[in-house]
Amino acid sequence: MIRRAAALILALTLSPALVRAQDTELTVTVASADVYKGPSNVTPVVGHVPRATVLPISRNLGSWVKVAWPDAPDGVGYVHVTMGRVGPPNVGAPVGDGSPRASAPAAPVTTTIPLMNRTSVGEQVVPRGRINVTPASHIFGVGGLLGSMSSFGATARAWRNNRLGIQFGFARDARTSAGGAGRVTSMEFEPGVVYALFDHVSDYAWIRPYIGSVVSVRRQTLSLAAPGALEPTSDNGVGFRIFAGSELTFASVPRFGLSADLGYRRFPTSFPGFETDPLSVSVAGHWYIK
Repeated sequence: MIRRAAALILALTLSPALVRAQDTELTVTVASADVYKGPSNVTPVVGHVPRATVLPISRNLGSWVKVAWPDAPDGVGYVHVTMGRVGPPNVGAPVGDGSPRASAPAAPVTTTIPLMNRTSVGEQVVPRGRINVTPASHIFGVGGLLGSMSSFGATARAWRNNRLGIQFGFARDARTSAGGAGRVTSMEFEPGVVYALFDHVSDYAWIRPYIGSVVSVRRQTLSLAAPGALEPTSDNGVGFRIFAGSELTFASVPRFGLSADLGYRRFPTSFPGFETDPLSVSVAGHWYIK
């Protein structure tokens, strides 16, 4: 009997807290707020809401709030918190259907929310209305890369329509041979193309798998460490590399993309004993300045 009474008291104590945690709303305070497909400005706009519209919040992500939006492909949308005021619902306001509504301070007011047609993730939509945050887009980014063994360098990537892209890489690496005294230093330039397969946007991250191919233009220099060795010898060559990977972008840092890919490369051997491993692994980071 005592246990049942304690459980009942605990349930009554927690119930108001749960209700208050779920009853949170965003009241739009700007002339027009954009509703995005994901919690990032790089995702398409799926709708707009006018000033004084009240949006029940299903999840608070910090800088973004998740709301019900029937016209979105998955039935939800995201609004940046700078577009309005987050807080508990007004006393006397109806709550329960999870659909956007307009607040009525004096008399009942009916607000029609204009909805826009569904847009694919690959389509860039220009937001309408005033926006208080700097829109981030993945069009052109620069950064650095780390590759197999000891290679490192710089990279640049540009996307067209969020699908087809071009990239450039410039890397340097050095290898030694277990069969002899010597060291080969390579300078490599890789122009190529990438193609994004699809986009997956969650509450916290944007994942973009891709495939690609590059042409490898390499200059190798052999230096021998043995006494009385000859002067360093250099040779040029051209090869190729095909790869598959994914770019990851976090909602909290929408301009930064972290990529990792695995591929196969073929390159002529300039110096015996210093063959290139056909399996390539690389990690790159791009900061999208545009």
